Amino acid sequence: MPLYHKLGTFPQKRHIQFEKPNGGFYYEQLFGTEGFHGHASLSYHVHRPTQVKEILKSYSVEPKIAIGKNIKSLLLKGFELKPEDDFLDSRKALLVNKDCTIGLAAPKKSLTTYFYKNADADEMIFIHKGKGKLRTMLGNIPFEYGDYLIIPRGIIYQIEFDTDDNRLFYVESFAPFYTPKRYKNESGQHLEHSPFCERDFILPNELETHDEKGDFLIKIKKEGMMHEVVYATHPFDVIGWDGYNFPYGFSIHNFEPITGRVHQPPPVHQTFETATFVVCSFVPRLYDYHPKSIPAPYNHSNIDSDEVLYYVDGDFMSRNNIEQGHITLHPKGIPHGPAPGAMERSIGHKGTEELAVMVDTFRPLMVTEEAMGLDDGQYYKSWVE
Repeated sequence: MPLYHKLGTFPQKRHIQFEKPNGGFYYEQLFGTEGFHGHASLSYHVHRPTQVKEILKSYSVEPKIAIGKNIKSLLLKGFELKPEDDFLDSRKALLVNKDCTIGLAAPKKSLTTYFYKNADADEMIFIHKGKGKLRTMLGNIPFEYGDYLIIPRGIIYQIEFDTDDNRLFYVESFAPFYTPKRYKNESGQHLEHSPFCERDFILPNELETHDEKGDFLIKIKKEGMMHEVVYATHPFDVIGWDGYNFPYGFSIHNFEPITGRVHQPPPVHQTFETATFVVCSFVPRLYDYHPKSIPAPYNHSNIDSDEVLYYVDGDFMSRNNIEQGHITLHPKGIPHGPAPGAMERSIGHKGTEELAVMVDTFRPLMVTEEAMGLDDGQYYKSWVE
């Protein structure tokens, strides 16, 4: 079965009265996805979770597209993104299509003056730099360098940093994130050949239950708009919950690489999947051990997907002049592969210390104006000898 989790107190049976110790009732809320078909949790609130007092304003946050139909390979210098105090203001969409938004953020301060909810998309936030705590309506999750945070759509959250130098790589997905089907049996348990298992997930803990009335600002992202909505009660008022739909963390350092005698294809690195793209983790690993092996990846054509690589750390043996925080885009329609000389240099090497996150989208990505501000302008020519 999918991973089940629970926190706090709740009645033994669903959809029955749950009385408060001093009289009155707690209020049940179904928190589900994909209608009534997908993963769901049941949460129990001190106050009705429906009390909207005011909608202050609504404004567009749609990214501005610079290249709508792209054939050019790009290198974006991610660490040139200027830090900003506010969490949402710091998030910059770089590559987008109808299925997802891929971007970077460099927030300097914790999110404390409002709460945030993405009503359209699940979020995957990869922590490149920084340490802190993800605070949510269903409990808190500590995070540090190398952690993925998976936040289902509709989760109300704040993010608390212990640091002011924070670098985040994020993906917003209009389809839910799952771990790959081929890693699991018919019941959903991870199999022995999976590169990670249920023990590796960082589950919500430290459930905060606030019994507070007042004016609580929640910024809700929906259909390319940001709506500033005032609720009458604190959004973290859950006394207990259980189910299968909740935020969680996973450290890239707990991904155990799959290796072989000859070069293994990118799917062996797969970590998450959606109906419209996949996410892979490239981690330190031994190279292929056939006596004639070529550790560098072979040239391959992007016919059905756009490939995005976010470089985290280490030595990226297949490319030249790649640094931390760089993003490369290899669009569908043209082949790509190692930089000139990289294949030859890789021969005889026994392992790599590289760390990177890859996103392969099944539909082409558009390039935003924010991305063009980080583009090196020359990468697409880097295969010319």
